[in-house]
Amino acid sequence: MSKDADAFRTIGELSDELDVAQHILRYWETRFPQLQPLKRAGNRRYYRPEDVALVKRIHGLLNEDGYTIRGVQKVLAGKRAERAPTTASPNQSETGVTADMVSKLKSARANLAKALS
Repeated sequence: MSKDADAFRTIGELSDELDVAQHILRYWETRFPQLQPLKRAGNRRYYRPEDVALVKRIHGLLNEDGYTIRGVQKVLAGKRAERAPTTASPNQSETGVTADMVSKLKSARANLAKALS
C-alpha cells in the first residue's frame, strides 16, 4: 500500500521510491538550496509533496537528461529568475546543446546499455 500523494515521506521512503541512496538525497540538500525538507527530532527528514516533486525533477535532470550538478543548479535558478535574452539559434538550448545532439547521445546511451546487458 503506497502513501497518499499529499503525505510527507521520510528519506528512506523517498530513497526507495526513486532508487536513489539516502546519502545522495542528503548531498543534494547541500547543493540545491531550494530543497529543504522538514527536520524533526534527531534530524529526521520529512519531505513535503513539493520537496518530492523537486527531488524527482533533480533526479530526472541528472540521470535521464544528463545534466551536471552545476547544470541543474542553473536550470533551477533560471526557474525563479527572469531569463536573459539569448542569442542561441531556435533549435539550440541556452547551454548550446541541440535537439540533434541530445537524440544522438540518447541513441548512443541505448546502444551502450544494450551492449552491456
